Formats: sequence, C-alpha cells, structure tokens
Amino acid sequence: MVIAPVPRSLFGIGALIAFVIAQLCDGLLTYIGVHTFGQGIEANPILSWYIVAFGAGAALFAAKGLAIACAVLLYRFAHYRTIGALTLFYYAMAVQPWVSLLILAR
Repeated sequence: MVIAPVPRSLFGIGALIAFVIAQLCDGLLTYIGVHTFGQGIEANPILSWYIVAFGAGAALFAAKGLAIACAVLLYRFAHYRTIGALTLFYYAMAVQPWVSLLILAR
C-alpha cells in the first residue's frame, strides 16, 4: 500500500501551528486557572473529572496531546479549513476567557 504524500499548503501549515499554539496556551492557562481557583473552575465536565482522577498536569497533557494528534490527522487529510475554524474557536472560547478571568483575578 502506497501512502500519498501530504500536499503542501502555507495556510494548512499556518493553521496547524496556530492550533498547536492555541492548545498549549489553553493547557497552560487551564493549569494556572485550576491551581488558582480550584478544580471546579473547569467548564468541561469530562476534563474536570480527569483532573480530579489524575491531576491537572496529566489530564491536561493527555487532553491537549489528543487534540494536537487529531489536528495532525486533519492536516494529513488536507482539512485545513477545519483546523483553521477549530483554531479560531479555541482562541475565542478557551484562551480569551482564561486570559480575561486571570487578569481580573489579579
């Protein structure tokens, strides 16, 4: 079985890099938020349960690692616009709220 090479796309590479940065920012900000406000601040009930069961570091590492692996799979199949849309979603719905909350908590 021959696997076709991944088509090169500047938009695709940029979207993937932006997505990875969004995931890293969300993971770091969530970690800080959970340690600042407690586990109950996490809005995702599944992730919240994993934080309780395995600790914030392990749970966030696994969740963000899975998200990045899925994005790489989307990249492999040239779903660049999907990665771009997910990136915008993460910045708007995860990164920005954490930044706002942590700034207000100062």
